[in-house]
Amino acid sequence: MVTTIGNKKKSSSKLWFLVHSWLALPLWVFVFFVCLTGTIATVSQEIVWLANPAVRASPPSDDAVVLGYDAIMENVLRERPDAAVQFISRPVKSQFALTVRVSYPDATSASLYVNPYTGHIQGSTSGFSFQQFIRALHGWLLMPFTNGFNFGWYAVSFLGLPMLGSLITGLVVYKRFWRGFMRPRLRAGQGARVFWGDFHRLAGIWSIPFIAIISVTAVWFLIQAILSDNHISISTEGPPAVVARTDIPVAPAGQRPSIISLDRAAQIAHETFPDLEPSFVSLPFNAYSHIEVGGRGSYPLLFETMDINPYNGAVAGTRRVSDRSALELVTESMRPLHTGDFAGLWLKLVYFLFGLLLTCMVLSGLMIWTKRTVKQTAGILRPASARRGEPSARKRPPVMATETSPLTGGRHE
Repeated sequence: MVTTIGNKKKSSSKLWFLVHSWLALPLWVFVFFVCLTGTIATVSQEIVWLANPAVRASPPSDDAVVLGYDAIMENVLRERPDAAVQFISRPVKSQFALTVRVSYPDATSASLYVNPYTGHIQGSTSGFSFQQFIRALHGWLLMPFTNGFNFGWYAVSFLGLPMLGSLITGLVVYKRFWRGFMRPRLRAGQGARVFWGDFHRLAGIWSIPFIAIISVTAVWFLIQAILSDNHISISTEGPPAVVARTDIPVAPAGQRPSIISLDRAAQIAHETFPDLEPSFVSLPFNAYSHIEVGGRGSYPLLFETMDINPYNGAVAGTRRVSDRSALELVTESMRPLHTGDFAGLWLKLVYFLFGLLLTCMVLSGLMIWTKRTVKQTAGILRPASARRGEPSARKRPPVMATETSPLTGGRHE
């Protein structure tokens, strides 16, 4: 009787454990989804480049020269005379066209793809591009931002905690893990479970630096959302500079005051900081705004910016790496470290390959977990079904002539 009660308790515990395991399936699928979309988001710009010829920077000849900002703006206004240029950006990778943000009198706006050699507008987009879509799907599950950071942002960034915990516990569980670098083992002929187990461990070992970067930066995104939603700021940047009223020249009625050229503004930025290579220029949005010139300097993870008086060319303010606190330097480096979009195509491909490896590792873990859980579930259900089909002792058929006797070991006649 005691044994029967103990077996029932053990069977009930196993059943609840299996229920617990099956309830973890949505979490596994969600982790796989986030890893897969993040991997695609890493090369989403390159996917657009392959699919849309308008975003490609095709030189008309081998000796073609990249145009300056003024020539680009002149060509854009020639083709779109009703447009107001707001922003001109040169991409990190030279094979991409320039992006020019413009607005129209009807309050609509668009991003124009401009050939950097000819200034010709090759195409435009005014909606949600594939790059924006896949990044939004990965980063915050396409949920709208209504009042602070949305639930999608919290849900995705929270995964950084178990990912970081899995990395730490994995290093503790697998002793002398560094042997996987010197003697990798992937057994392909000993069954699916052995193969996927070896693959899971091997992928985890080779992805240690990548998993550390992704998980730590994801945890920061979670902290960033919490700080922002609680109105806590760690920024040392002061209020934005404005142009003094006395610096604004008087213009004829109905006309705007003349401003310095964009090439001159980029030249001032480069002369002020020779290590700064201007990659974007933002035009003033009203009479009291500055021309903002920005680019990457000696520290490639962060953009450095400079506010230039549009009327006299005076430098009104800068935001360099040295102007940031140590905490800001670390936290502002999180996003480029997470996306890998600060050093060109080769780094994007490295991130993509490791992202693909991480996605396959999650898939292998899901397969190992699913196979083990299915097997355990079948083991629980099989005895129950066997007990239901087992005949009772009272109705057991008599011993046949060919049945072995439990006492003599011979046969009954």
